[in-house]
Amino acid sequence: MSRPFHIEINNKIRQARKAASENRISILSSLSTAADALELGFGIEDISHVLLDILKEKTPNDYAGYYPPQRSYEEEILQCELFSFRWISKRLGCRAYLKFAFKGKQMWLVSLHEDRKDEEGE
Repeated sequence: MSRPFHIEINNKIRQARKAASENRISILSSLSTAADALELGFGIEDISHVLLDILKEKTPNDYAGYYPPQRSYEEEILQCELFSFRWISKRLGCRAYLKFAFKGKQMWLVSLHEDRKDEEGE
């Protein structure tokens, strides 16, 4: 298996928790993220708190991305590695999908929604 290795994924989860706790989160697509948040039962203004809760549920075994990680083609995070996860979320009450990237110390939220099964890694 090529990277990311278990320890690297664990470090990305830890890095994401730190970014959420320090409110260093940017949202790639505010409109779709806001709509997805409403479907999951919370407002976009609560995203930091929700991310903190769901990142506590994450383990490296939930990684659903590519080996090696896919790189973003979006201008804001061009060529940054994308980390995707699927898991049964107690906080959200569904099988959830989360994708994020880092650019410097800033966490970029790419996707957070109920799992649609057709996302990357399937």
